[in-house]
Amino acid sequence: MTESWQFWALVSAAFAALTAIFAKLGIAGINSDFATFIRTLVIIAALCLFLTISGQWQKTSDISAKSWLFLVLSGLATGASWIAYFRALKIGDAARVAPVDKLSIIMVAIFGVVFLGEKLSAINWAGVVMIAGGVILLTLKV
Repeated sequence: MTESWQFWALVSAAFAALTAIFAKLGIAGINSDFATFIRTLVIIAALCLFLTISGQWQKTSDISAKSWLFLVLSGLATGASWIAYFRALKIGDAARVAPVDKLSIIMVAIFGVVFLGEKLSAINWAGVVMIAGGVILLTLKV
């Protein structure tokens, strides 16, 4: 089971859900950007420990220029996403902020098709539309 992408995607979703709840509780009384900084330090420390324990450190010289470029861009996008997410959590309800954040699923589907040449079937596109509808319903305050 731990060799399937589905397993790890579900683990990711579970931790992402906990992230929203823990972050909402953690940002009470502090600046959201500083909270993002603290979160980043914790992630760096945890990853250093994980890489050390698992023996997965690699030589940075073995990484191609293309990989460096896209990893740096990914890191910048992650940082911008985290800053925006924490600011949204500071202002809004976690139950509404998190679904809007997950509009990234729709964007990834579109970007994957446009930029990566990935193919989605009609049923896949129906799922994308349903996710968009779900986000709309979750953000309504009635």
